[in-house]
Amino acid sequence: MRIGVDVGGTNTDAVLMDGTNVVSSTKTPTTANVSEGIAKALRAVIADSGIDTSAIDGVMIGTTHFTNAVVERKHLTPTACIRLGLPATVCLPPMVDWPDDLREIVGGNAHLAHGGHEFDGREISAYQPDEVREIAEKIRDAGLNAIAISSVFSPVNATFEEQSADIVREVIPDANITLSSEIGRIGLLERENAAIMNSCLRQLAARTVDGFKAALDELQISAPFYISQNDGTLMNAEFAKEYPVLTFASGPTNSMRGAAFLSGLRDAIVVDIGGTTTDIGVLQHGFPRVAALAVDIGGVRTNFRMPDTYSIGLGGGSLVSPHPKSLPHKEGGTSTTQQDSPSRTLGEGAGGWGDVKVGPRSVGYELTEKALVFGGDTLTATDVIVAGGSEDIGDKSAVAGLDPALVTAVQARIMEMIAIAVDRMKTSATPVPVIVVGGGSILVTGEIEGASEIIKPDHFPVANAIGAAIAQVGGECDRIFSLAELSRDEALDQAKGEASERAVNAGADAASIEIVDVEEVPLAYLPGNATRIMVKAIGDLVEAPPSVPSMNGGK
Repeated sequence: MRIGVDVGGTNTDAVLMDGTNVVSSTKTPTTANVSEGIAKALRAVIADSGIDTSAIDGVMIGTTHFTNAVVERKHLTPTACIRLGLPATVCLPPMVDWPDDLREIVGGNAHLAHGGHEFDGREISAYQPDEVREIAEKIRDAGLNAIAISSVFSPVNATFEEQSADIVREVIPDANITLSSEIGRIGLLERENAAIMNSCLRQLAARTVDGFKAALDELQISAPFYISQNDGTLMNAEFAKEYPVLTFASGPTNSMRGAAFLSGLRDAIVVDIGGTTTDIGVLQHGFPRVAALAVDIGGVRTNFRMPDTYSIGLGGGSLVSPHPKSLPHKEGGTSTTQQDSPSRTLGEGAGGWGDVKVGPRSVGYELTEKALVFGGDTLTATDVIVAGGSEDIGDKSAVAGLDPALVTAVQARIMEMIAIAVDRMKTSATPVPVIVVGGGSILVTGEIEGASEIIKPDHFPVANAIGAAIAQVGGECDRIFSLAELSRDEALDQAKGEASERAVNAGADAASIEIVDVEEVPLAYLPGNATRIMVKAIGDLVEAPPSVPSMNGGK
């Protein structure tokens, strides 16, 4: 049996699965200490199912911990960057495009050195080991041990990055080094940004992963645990300590994978509605469509693999404006100003609610304390849905007096927001299936324009945790090959081998590796018959039970 856990901004969801069957599931409010919230969720599913913890084969955790650290500018380690590429790239030094506050927190410690390659592997300039050693000594004297190393076109040839890492380790034995070639794709600044971000998160990653392990030990769960990556696959705990940036956007990805599993559809649009935001993504062959462009994380452009998602500030905890306390209401035929009871009749009739606003502000994980139906004094989207009769949650009498015109206007606004977001993710006007998941799915009360059908599968509130529980392990290769030197088949075999090796390093069973996606893009603007080849490989966990279904469609 597997346990899947997904930590969101509002709820921490957990699900216990026996093969394809959901045995138990729970939603608990996310806590300030993420590990405590995970432990609470695990206790709930274990108690509900009565399972012996020795029967658990693995625990899969999806977390927003590292994304939040960047966005909130917290728990980041000062990091130095060494770029190999002189005399090129001088005009755009490392971290040149970072927000000032984030650059200041990370330290802005950047160094340029000779080296680097052209796209076809030719050297830009001769590599100078003594130059790198001198830089390493400066970094050591500055008291830093988190270091990112980047080199021009290192995904084509990573030799200079690897040699520099060896030199840095000689000078700084406890150096915490990230090579850009191991994370990012073609594109120097974005790849370098990803490497710097990874280095500044590694200390936090070590503490967080150790915290997860402590929570499992406390519950006497000895099964191995894994962390969700942002491409819908898993990595083992030690791999997660090394590459925390690969967890970014794993929440929406888990939801999409769970939606594919629960609905049986492999190509569709997924609308994941939580307590604060709604994330819209596209399923292709059962996996999230990957973003083709650089992705902004906390104001920093990066180019490592990320799902192509669009987020809007709409969720179950979204604030509805105008708020009841500031609105006129009718009492005994006399118009007065509402100051205390938010459950009284509100509004000025159907014509007065044309400009209602839903979100982006939200009560978040405090929904069960602040929403009207839970005894609070804040009008939320959940209150409106309950007042409309679509759901029976909390105390319905608390919203019985809401103006029907307001309820209708808010519901219409919600459906309009979702329809616009779905349309933005479509590549044609052709109607497509839309799968609705997440605890906030109660907000969907009508048809979605542009959808051929709307599917709300069983267990939709915990699709994210299910996506984590059924995930496999993946790896990818994204490189430029010169087909003047290699044949196309040789280049493809090399790319497939690299992707497969990365999947195995992340915890996949080598015997189960399958190539699920191959993309070739001829680069006519480069000489030497250059071609960019992107390959994705996935495989089952080494410890994975045979009852867990494959999601790769036999490709």
